[in-house]
Amino acid sequence: MISPESAYRQCEAITWSAARNFAYGIRLLPHPKRQAMAALYAMARRIDDVGDGDLPGERKLAALDGLHSVIAALERGDVADPDDPVLVGVAHAAARYPIPLAALHEIVEGCEQDVRGRTYTTMDDTVRYCRLVAGSVGRLSLGVFGTRTDHRHPERRADAPRMADDLGVALQLTNMLRDIREDHRMGRIYLPEQERERFGIARGQWTPPDQVGALVEYVGGQAMIWFGRGLELLGHLDHRSRACTAAMAGIYRRLLRRIISQPTRPLSERVSLPVWEKGLVAVRSMCGLRP
Repeated sequence: MISPESAYRQCEAITWSAARNFAYGIRLLPHPKRQAMAALYAMARRIDDVGDGDLPGERKLAALDGLHSVIAALERGDVADPDDPVLVGVAHAAARYPIPLAALHEIVEGCEQDVRGRTYTTMDDTVRYCRLVAGSVGRLSLGVFGTRTDHRHPERRADAPRMADDLGVALQLTNMLRDIREDHRMGRIYLPEQERERFGIARGQWTPPDQVGALVEYVGGQAMIWFGRGLELLGHLDHRSRACTAAMAGIYRRLLRRIISQPTRPLSERVSLPVWEKGLVAVRSMCGLRP
């Protein structure tokens, strides 16, 4: 069986090479929490890679069904393959922290919807998908972060998972706007058909550009509202966990502002932030400044 330390090192290598914006926040955590978050990211990445891979649809669905079984084993405290660094890392992290591993099933479910070519009629449908693939990550992360106890308002602690879920919706909506072109190449349209029709966008297409820009501005405004709700989570976290969350959210919120300011740009290129700006957000977050 691979050792937990070796497993974590391999999970961190996956995270630092593939996580991009996510990694800026994770690096602000203390070492044990950073390890746990890297293992969770590597597991989520594995699930996504199945859904986005080149296998035929039926084989993808079979592989995703197999991941449900692997996750169920982790929930029981078992590791399906003791030489698999990702599974060993997740199992060790779950023994350290109260991570709600059942949320991993939701990520798989979201990928299954992608493989089946699910379409989204209403904004509520799109938000439900966001909760599956990103709200779940927020709740998994909260298991690692933990929450501060407010003796004056103990009931607020129960609100933290909802806030983590709301922040995940904001991040995923931002991803959807940024990745319009890439998702369309894969045959995926996540923004709801009712809203696309309301803005006069051709069914199954992203034209005409001006109407697409108007929709992007509208959905961007909705995402800003979700950010406002989700960022209330910061008040429930310790300093380092707060810095991690603020860095990730701050990078995405700046990215969203950039998209809204040039709403047709995602049709021609992938909008991103320069490295210096991401670093600035991370430094501000470590200093306790709100994103």
